[in-house]
Amino acid sequence: MNKRLVIILWAIAACLGVAVAAVKLSQNKSSLSATKRVAGQTLFDNFPATQISNITVQGADGSVKLIKKDNSWLVTERDNYPAKTSYANDLIRTLTDLKITQAQEAGPSFAPRFGMDEASSIGEERGLTVTFKDGAEKELAKVSLGKNIENAASAESTMGAANALGRYIRNHEDASGFYAVSEMFPSLNTEPARWLAEEFLNPEKIKSISVSLPDKAEIAWKIARDTEEAEFKLEGAAATELVNKEATDPLKSLFSYARFEDVIPKDKVAERSAADGKRTATLETFDGFTYTVNFLPTKATPAPPAADTPPPATENFVFSFTVAAELPKERKKEDGEKPEDAKSKDEAFKQRLDTLTKKLATEKALEGRTFEVAKALIEPLLKDRAAIIAPVAPPAAPDAAQGQGNVQQFPGGIIASPASGISATTPPVSVPEVAEEPGEEE
Repeated sequence: MNKRLVIILWAIAACLGVAVAAVKLSQNKSSLSATKRVAGQTLFDNFPATQISNITVQGADGSVKLIKKDNSWLVTERDNYPAKTSYANDLIRTLTDLKITQAQEAGPSFAPRFGMDEASSIGEERGLTVTFKDGAEKELAKVSLGKNIENAASAESTMGAANALGRYIRNHEDASGFYAVSEMFPSLNTEPARWLAEEFLNPEKIKSISVSLPDKAEIAWKIARDTEEAEFKLEGAAATELVNKEATDPLKSLFSYARFEDVIPKDKVAERSAADGKRTATLETFDGFTYTVNFLPTKATPAPPAADTPPPATENFVFSFTVAAELPKERKKEDGEKPEDAKSKDEAFKQRLDTLTKKLATEKALEGRTFEVAKALIEPLLKDRAAIIAPVAPPAAPDAAQGQGNVQQFPGGIIASPASGISATTPPVSVPEVAEEPGEEE
């Protein structure tokens, strides 16, 4: 091979290298320019987390609005009831650090293909739109969440979204495309009830309970006990009336870890409440708390006009309460108490007092609110007085094998029967033989 041919071959190789590099560079530039952001980058350059004071979530079924006040989030659709702070804060934190896994070049008009059709009334087609504003109602950011991204296996699986790889999202400030992210946003929804903080009343160590008659101030029944370990006694019970433990035992932990279904706005209370059936219960605890609880059925949902069946029975109740407490200021010291014992008991007393003080403040903040609760929560209070009394066992039936002849009645009305296994036997009667007279032989 001569020198000239070698030079030509090297020149050709160099040209091919330059061509390949040019193609790759062109492809990279094309990829970068297709969408404003690419996989691995965050959805926002600088999400305005610290400036947000207003969050609105919109969907096909409605919307919910949260506002921030004194570092707490409130639900405006529920008369500014406290919201789950973690839900709002987690949403902001997630969007601040959210990274893109895949970019799809498409303009805003392609939103319906990604499940973000804001004109649709179908949830799966509409998706969710979240708008963030500051205290002056100035829009800071806006995102839409669309379809879940499923792998091949989940398409044939009954688990559905459980096998999803992520979700499509759109930053409205970025018109260059739609992005896939691995975050599913499971807590994001438009139902106000699901955003409400879960704190509720929680009576501990119940000492007594009284319940009124429906729509009357008269007390239907009252039970009380002397100590936490004792059983309830029915106030005003006759000597023959015994407490039905099956009915009263559940009352020892009444409303423990109670939950409500929803908060009813003030202008909707009359609309949701039935016309009658209101009752009042008073609960006293050994810690000095007194709860006054009012409850009545929610208004039954009317049956469809074409139906010939009665409206379904209500399963929920309208519920409100007030709470008061007389908390001891000092611990009652015992006679002969040692200094080292007194110190530990004083510390325990102080910790308990702090806990009860915070508990009272938390429950006091719920006064004036009207809740919707499940019937199961107040079911034990719906019992009448007869249900609190143990049923009287019927007298034992007489043995069918014994006849009336075996029953003996003595003066004073005492009735006695022969003891079981004892029988009376009549001795055999002997007939005397008749002596034969002479001459009567045959």
